[in-house]
Amino acid sequence: MFVLNKTVALVGMMGSGKSAIGKAISSILNVPFNDADTEIEQAAKLSIPEIFERHGEKFFRDKEDQVIKRLLQEKPCILATGGGAFMNKKIRTSIKEYGVSVWLNADLEILWNRVKHKKSRPLLRTDNPKETLTKIYIDRLDTYSLADVIINSHSKSSLEEMANLVIKSLLDRNDLIERL
Repeated sequence: MFVLNKTVALVGMMGSGKSAIGKAISSILNVPFNDADTEIEQAAKLSIPEIFERHGEKFFRDKEDQVIKRLLQEKPCILATGGGAFMNKKIRTSIKEYGVSVWLNADLEILWNRVKHKKSRPLLRTDNPKETLTKIYIDRLDTYSLADVIINSHSKSSLEEMANLVIKSLLDRNDLIERL
């Protein structure tokens, strides 16, 4: 049995595995899991693509900031953030204050293979989604590198292997997880 002393906020590009790996970490450690996008959808009673379509990206980013701040102030958990959340300086500051950020760093080809058939990615609704993903990826690398912990993803790594890499990195910090 484990207890989290701080929320672990998983950050990274769409398709990096934040939700799937977050659920695996949560299951292994038997600690709570929250997905910021799911929480936003529940609060708005709309899907993320519908929020973008009806209210625009700025509205979504404002709601994202509110939801993540609320989740960070609740009981510590594993928190999957949206791909753009960490780009918001206010969110980065909140994560630093109440938790620890873990960047799930996957290369562009892995990301493209994971997202190319998904219709739930509003930022990729362009004439050339791979080019759009590449631009977003390049634009965000420097900011993602500000994360407290960086975990490099490999295409051959299973969810459990990735979850265990994150857990090992968190245990190495000595201040985040306690064994009961």
